Amino acid sequence: MASECAVQVAFSLVRVSLDKKGGNMRVLVVEDEALLARQLTAALRRAGYAVDHAADGERADLLGHDERYDAVVLDLGLPKVDGLTVVRRWREAGRAMPVLVLTARGSWHEKVQGIDGGADDYMAKPFRMEELLARLRALIRRSSGQSNPELRCGPLVLDPRSGKVTLEGAEVKLTGHEFRVLSYLMHHCQRVVSQSELTEHIYSQDFDRDSNTVEVFIARLRRKLGPAFIETVRSLGYRMKAHP
Repeated sequence: MASECAVQVAFSLVRVSLDKKGGNMRVLVVEDEALLARQLTAALRRAGYAVDHAADGERADLLGHDERYDAVVLDLGLPKVDGLTVVRRWREAGRAMPVLVLTARGSWHEKVQGIDGGADDYMAKPFRMEELLARLRALIRRSSGQSNPELRCGPLVLDPRSGKVTLEGAEVKLTGHEFRVLSYLMHHCQRVVSQSELTEHIYSQDFDRDSNTVEVFIARLRRKLGPAFIETVRSLGYRMKAHP
């Protein structure tokens, strides 16, 4: 009962419109409280993220090693393996995805333990969903070397906060998957991104992934933005040009 009340109190503070497209990346939610996990997963998906969920530390450890994530929301008090051990194992194995620790433990020394153990940020329950989404956006942006909240490639601008894309000041209407592909390429501007990497990051684990659909999304983006922005690197993948 106490656990259920804690979840209700936490989410009584959530006042946010979740129809924005957020970070449009792939996120792992590691939370054993079923209600909280469902609400977090639903909120992040509404914000445009591809989301996987793990209910215990053992499953989280496995997913973190086997799958590619742009960020992780990680509870510390987990069954089987605690969250602090999980993040330490990831770091020891060279897994560098940003980790946002989300837990009921609020003392300063536990925060220090979490961050020293490899976490990148810390939020205590109860929390506001607006803040969690903002922190995730910032973590993903920094991990890809971006300092500006808006992603820019010449006259092309993508705002992860509003989900808006503009070209020379005019808004470009994109579907959800088109936005996800463009967002990932712009986060990794000038780096060659393989078709399989794009597929892994725009779909959650339980989605029927088909790498051939990436070619369709790239073709649509070129029609809407012009062919100069996205370069095909033969046999390797795609590269977003900073100055087309």
